[in-house]
Formats: sequence, structure tokens, C-alpha cells
Amino acid sequence: MVRIRLSRTGKRNSPYWKVGVYDQRTRRDGAAIEYLGSYDPHAQSPQEKLKVDLERIKYWMDQGAQPSKTILQLLNEIEIGEQS
Repeated sequence: MVRIRLSRTGKRNSPYWKVGVYDQRTRRDGAAIEYLGSYDPHAQSPQEKLKVDLERIKYWMDQGAQPSKTILQLLNEIEIGEQS
């Protein structure tokens, strides 16, 4: 099964996350099939925090990729922010 999830990068005590498509059995920081964007928890607005290619996320979800709970929460924050 293919999943859309986060992979941690950045310095100690200053995390930065990459959003990618991974095989379910791949370790957290393992090689991705494709990188779709990034998540910076230190940014100010929700649009700056999560920078992703929404078209590619929709494509992968149509192909059967399952997003993680965290990715779903982050995508919901962006959609709420766009409506405001």
C-alpha cells in the first residue's frame, strides 16, 4: 500500500518536514516515491506552513494512496484558511 506522509529533516530542536509518497513499509526517513511539498511548523500562516502540490496529492489519492492522519489534518487547515 502507498501512503502520503511526512519525513523529518532539519536541525535538532528545529524540525522541518517533507511531504512525500512512500511505500507503507518504508521507514520514516526512507526514500520516497515522490516528494509533494514541505511542512514548516515554525511559519506564521497556515499557507506558509504547508506548501504542497494539491494536484499531485489528488492524483496519488485517486491511484489509491492513503494519507496519514497528520496529512489530513494539515490539508483541512489549508482548506479552512482558503475559505477565510
